Amino acid sequence: MVPELFRDPTFWTVALGSSLLGGVAGALGVFAVLRRESLIGDVMSHAALPGLVLAFLITGSRELPPLLLGAALSAGIGALLAVQIPRRSRIKPDAALGLVLSVFFGMGIVGLTVAQQRPTAAQAGLDRFLFGQAATMLRRDVAAIALIALLVLTLLILLWKEWKLLAFDPVFAKACGLPVGALELLLAALMVLTVAIGLPAVGVVLVSALLVAPAAAARQWTDRLERMVVLAGGFGALSGGLGTLMSAEIGRLPTGPLIVLWACGIALLSLLIAPRRGLLRRWYLHRRKSHARPAG
Repeated sequence: MVPELFRDPTFWTVALGSSLLGGVAGALGVFAVLRRESLIGDVMSHAALPGLVLAFLITGSRELPPLLLGAALSAGIGALLAVQIPRRSRIKPDAALGLVLSVFFGMGIVGLTVAQQRPTAAQAGLDRFLFGQAATMLRRDVAAIALIALLVLTLLILLWKEWKLLAFDPVFAKACGLPVGALELLLAALMVLTVAIGLPAVGVVLVSALLVAPAAAARQWTDRLERMVVLAGGFGALSGGLGTLMSAEIGRLPTGPLIVLWACGIALLSLLIAPRRGLLRRWYLHRRKSHARPAG
């Protein structure tokens, strides 16, 4: 029963952590979507796997701090390579993204196989980072997510004008004397932190969807950046809460994939029914225009 579920502290821990993760990922994802860099989150998430596995192989422990540190460093290197390869070679940006994603993910899978063949029990459950296991979220994990969310919110407020200009016109931002490179690096660092902290909940394969889907949904409802960031954060938080609730109610369905499915479902619904950009409204206006008769 739902009332009994709402009295369960474990449910509230997972729901709060998932909602915070969805909110911060959605808000940050707005800038990736507006800058047409949606796939960079996918690259970061897949590139995080070899660093996570390497940290385990070095430490021999499944404690989260060293694993997430390794994941963050690896994700940062992957993102850096995805940006630098097109600048220093004839490889196109989309090809560079696919190349880095595939190579790093392949390295991670190989490393994961090696780790699982070690004659110890420490590696048990290491593969949960592929698809996540939000149901095992602890209070310390929620505290870490809350700290990242507070950091992102603080920097968004302090650097709002700079990031707003960077999102829409980076050339003009550079002409105005803004440190575009430093701002881009800071934004990438925040995304890396969000990806790393999201790995235990939704996993390597799915965490990038939390960066893109809520932002894509919010884009259908408004043209203003302020509203878009708020909506994307709200959609992400709502997806986290609803995914956790459905997982707890049904029991056997994994929380992480359900969170992502809710986020994608909200994006699809927004694509259909948004008042200005929705496909249904466009279809209605097109049909109305085609049936209109010329005057006279």
